[in-house]
Amino acid sequence: MGRAFEFRKERKFKRWSKMSKAFTRLGREIVMAVKSGGPDPATNSKLRTVIQNAKGVSMPKDRIEAAIKRASNKDEKNYEEVVYEGYAPHGVAVIVETATDNGNRTVANVRHYFSKAGGSLGTSGSVSFMFERKAVFRFPLGDYDLEELELDLIDHGLDDIDENEGEIFVYTAFEDFGNMQKALEEKNIEVTNAEFQRFPTNTVELNEEQEEEINKMIERMDEDDDVLNVFHNMA
Repeated sequence: MGRAFEFRKERKFKRWSKMSKAFTRLGREIVMAVKSGGPDPATNSKLRTVIQNAKGVSMPKDRIEAAIKRASNKDEKNYEEVVYEGYAPHGVAVIVETATDNGNRTVANVRHYFSKAGGSLGTSGSVSFMFERKAVFRFPLGDYDLEELELDLIDHGLDDIDENEGEIFVYTAFEDFGNMQKALEEKNIEVTNAEFQRFPTNTVELNEEQEEEINKMIERMDEDDDVLNVFHNMA
């Protein structure tokens, strides 16, 4: 009984820890969106997207509103989006997307994660050419017909459309994000998440022990509050 309780307690802690990290990241994205386009989501499409994503992970409404209000204060610090590139062990290419108010701190931390794992931080452009950046929209399947949606969205930059576990995933090129966002809004489709992802154009095959080694490095990066996303080309 004691072990079962401790296991449930640990799972609950991990779940809350993950949710807290998501809220912290979204809070920073709200600040950047407000600073760049104003506090009104009706006229700020970037802020509108972040609010959608926040609702998608059950971020409380009052916390979203507080973040917008705080970001509207001209004395509130802003965050800069900085992308780092490098190699993990075994030739795995890694891209780390961050939002930081202290670039020196962030680059030192990212360099440490690479070096501790036996990898190395590279220069801008050293691995990004191995990835294709796309926009990904996600929303519930509901009563939508996949083939009909594909025909409706193909003129708005649709690259691909897929359904998995009751959700629809719509993929577009990076530059078509705005066109697709507008099209989905006009069709009254309630998007639960919209983000940019980097897909590797080639992958590296590793054994189980090597994969675990890389995953530990990625986990350490993910725990850093400055880190938004980590992409790699491990198969």
